[in-house]
Amino acid sequence: MSGDPFLRHRSLLFTVAYEMLGSAADAEDVVQEAWLKWDGVDQAEVRDPRAYLVRVVTRKALDRLRTLVRRREEYVGPWLPEPLLTSPDVADDVELADSLSTAMLLVLETLTPTERAVFVLREVFDLGYDELAEAVGKTPAAVRQIAHRARTHVAERRPRGAASPAEARGALEAFQRAIETGDLQGLVDLLAPDVVALGDGGGVKQAMPRPVMGADKVARLITAGLATVVDRLSAELVQVNGWPALLLRLDGEIDSVMSVRVVEGPVTGMYTVRNPEKLSRILQEVSLSR
Repeated sequence: MSGDPFLRHRSLLFTVAYEMLGSAADAEDVVQEAWLKWDGVDQAEVRDPRAYLVRVVTRKALDRLRTLVRRREEYVGPWLPEPLLTSPDVADDVELADSLSTAMLLVLETLTPTERAVFVLREVFDLGYDELAEAVGKTPAAVRQIAHRARTHVAERRPRGAASPAEARGALEAFQRAIETGDLQGLVDLLAPDVVALGDGGGVKQAMPRPVMGADKVARLITAGLATVVDRLSAELVQVNGWPALLLRLDGEIDSVMSVRVVEGPVTGMYTVRNPEKLSRILQEVSLSR
């Protein structure tokens, strides 16, 4: 383990920034900005490097998040977080994997920037209220109120029921088989009556312009969409945001990443990212692994 506190805590800093921003590219920028600040201070005077670095990253992520909120209001079609390839050990940390899931990141998008920072730092990383107060520039009493408000907000909006990674993998394997055999009925049979499908093309790639709700509509979307490309499509099971996902290739080229939320059997949520900008990190990591 490196003796440099920044390198020792870099993974934590990136995860904090990513959970606040939902964008790996923006999280990397924030971590780089934090490094520049760290490199410019008298490090011998910093009593608690971890707390200091978390505070720096949080404040810089808050500044960026306020800008992103305005930008996302103008986003073309549904917005989904940038998919992040993760290692199996992330999935072993159930709380962290749940907080990284697409469904949870979409709930976090409904919080104010300060609420999101407080929720992430308190609920996911278990920071104390005094440390939280320093990170977001509020009093401990104010932070306690913000934390309570954020927890209530998340509890009201997070999907009901405990999602299962094993069942999600099973549903994705059914999708994979449907692509390989051309028989889509097995996949359609897995849809919950109130399933919601979201597609993010960023206005660059064709995707759903708005959420599609209900098993009948989603089934028609799947069968109509895949029927024309199923013989050109291939799917690979990967780990994304701590959960099973499918890396979909069209004519051999990475086209999209699809994840699902499964609660006690049926698929309740389908999330497909086609925006090339959001896939650029995965493209790079896949090419490097070859």
